[in-house]
Amino acid sequence: MKKFFLVAILVLVSGIFVNAQTKLTNEQSVQNSVIDLFQALADRNLTNLKKNCTADILVLETGLVWNLDTLEMKVSQTTAPDFKRINTFEFIKTEVNGKTAWTTFNNQAEVTRNGKTGVIKWLETAILVKDDGQWKIRVLHSTLLKRG
Repeated sequence: MKKFFLVAILVLVSGIFVNAQTKLTNEQSVQNSVIDLFQALADRNLTNLKKNCTADILVLETGLVWNLDTLEMKVSQTTAPDFKRINTFEFIKTEVNGKTAWTTFNNQAEVTRNGKTGVIKWLETAILVKDDGQWKIRVLHSTLLKRG
């Protein structure tokens, strides 16, 4: 009888551990999709940009409404030869519910252009959907906090 209870407790604890690990993995996958999208913007990589968002993405950028065409235009624009963008993220909360997820985060970009470096900070929320096993951003809402 003692063996039965010991086995039952081990099975229960294992199940809790696996569930917690799956949740963490899902949350990390969501956050990685956000990080990858912004890295694609920094790298000016249109292929990776499209890989990390849906075709009908809606971006609410400081009072403006953008779509995939707008993002493609921003990525394709000629920029200074010394252009460099380093992104830093602080994720506040990430939730996954089936094939939908949302995450809220602080985003900071250190941008170098024409020999000058500045920092831009946003508070952002992304809504993602799972498509062919990958999290893709469907809505991105940005609030500019600081530009300098």
